[in-house]
Amino acid sequence: MKTYNFNTKSNILLGILLVTLIILPSNMLATPSYARQTGMSCTACHTVYPQLTAFGRAFKLNGYTLTGIKTISEEVSKKDNKDTREYLRILSISALSGMFQTGYTNVSKTIPGTQNNNLEFPQQLSLFYAGQVSPRIGTFIQLTLDNESGTFGLDNTDIRYANQLSGKIPVTYGLTLNNNPTAQDLWNTTPAWGYPYASSGVAPTPGAGTIIENLGGTVAGLGAYAMINNIFYLELSGYRTAQLGAALPPDSSVEGALKSTSPYWRAAIQKQIGKNYISVGTFGIATKLYPSGISGSTDDFTDVAFDMQYERQFTNGQFTLHSSYINENQKLNASYGAGDSENLSNNLNKFNIDGSVYFKPGINFTAGYFSTSGSSDNGLYTPSEVDGSNSGIPNSSGIRTQFDYLPWANTKLSLQYFAYSKFNGSKNNYDGFGRNASDNNMLYLQFWFAF
Repeated sequence: MKTYNFNTKSNILLGILLVTLIILPSNMLATPSYARQTGMSCTACHTVYPQLTAFGRAFKLNGYTLTGIKTISEEVSKKDNKDTREYLRILSISALSGMFQTGYTNVSKTIPGTQNNNLEFPQQLSLFYAGQVSPRIGTFIQLTLDNESGTFGLDNTDIRYANQLSGKIPVTYGLTLNNNPTAQDLWNTTPAWGYPYASSGVAPTPGAGTIIENLGGTVAGLGAYAMINNIFYLELSGYRTAQLGAALPPDSSVEGALKSTSPYWRAAIQKQIGKNYISVGTFGIATKLYPSGISGSTDDFTDVAFDMQYERQFTNGQFTLHSSYINENQKLNASYGAGDSENLSNNLNKFNIDGSVYFKPGINFTAGYFSTSGSSDNGLYTPSEVDGSNSGIPNSSGIRTQFDYLPWANTKLSLQYFAYSKFNGSKNNYDGFGRNASDNNMLYLQFWFAF
């Protein structure tokens, strides 16, 4: 019989998560459809979005399915009419929401042949289908406008099934189907959701990046995860090529296709001690990639990362610390054979650390340091104006600061300043055309709201 009511199991889960929110510290990208679904403010899941609170992590872990509003439900009886099961539960309102970003960028020295003091309007416009689909399936599906082509395309996507095992030791387990390794992660320490969460789209950025940072939108993966006793988190996923706008099935015309299924792993331990919360973990991926086509030699990458997150509550806010280190080993069979790399084997290392102080109800300051280092390779890193490396070294480092003001929970003004001590290998004349690392120092002002 079809009914229109609050779901009892959802109310129990809501109560459990509310208790979690109270006893754990407050510290996904913010989508108001989740707020409408749960009947709770954006601040329940975020301090300064997209930084997740303990409640936000639990909401994501449980598959985005928590509801605090009326749902359209149906139960079906078994043959003996002694038991029933839930056959349908959908939201009584749409799970659609949106996000708009615009930003102004000033680079310390104008990029040759371009205009400085740029306004991106919009920098990003996204539509989301984000919320409960069925009793145990929820979504985060993002469509984003590309401001160069003027067309919409699929952005970060995470579709989840989640359930719980009853017993002396609680276990939450589930499946995740996503298109970006680490987009499914619960912590703000991984590439998909790490600081800086949004930045200029026109300022120069260091050229070298690990494979785990660059697979988003070109792959699709299915994984299984479990949170045991709210302490131990384990996940194993596998990714295959899934390029939008490319040949399907992949053929000789594609670039960057995976040879086979690439395994991704994640493990973490979290603990609440009084007003202090800490998590430490590891994640990584191993992949074989064809630079061009779908046959011949591959470039092989193995990324192993370690991360930590610390939170400390105080009366009117929270201090948060994030840090991560990624080590990538590269065996460049294809690139070396084609003469595109000087070395057969290379390594690349990336380190990030940032600390933020949040003052309720909406002021936040963040300061961070980053460092990229790796093997010298004059085939991979070559001189070119602005983007190149005169030394053949990928090393870059600098500080990144940000001030956020949230006049309302779904509206944010941010001011960033990035200062580079090294860029693409050196401090001075790094590109071979007379440009210095400090010439890329950037001031960026952003307006971001979700609706």
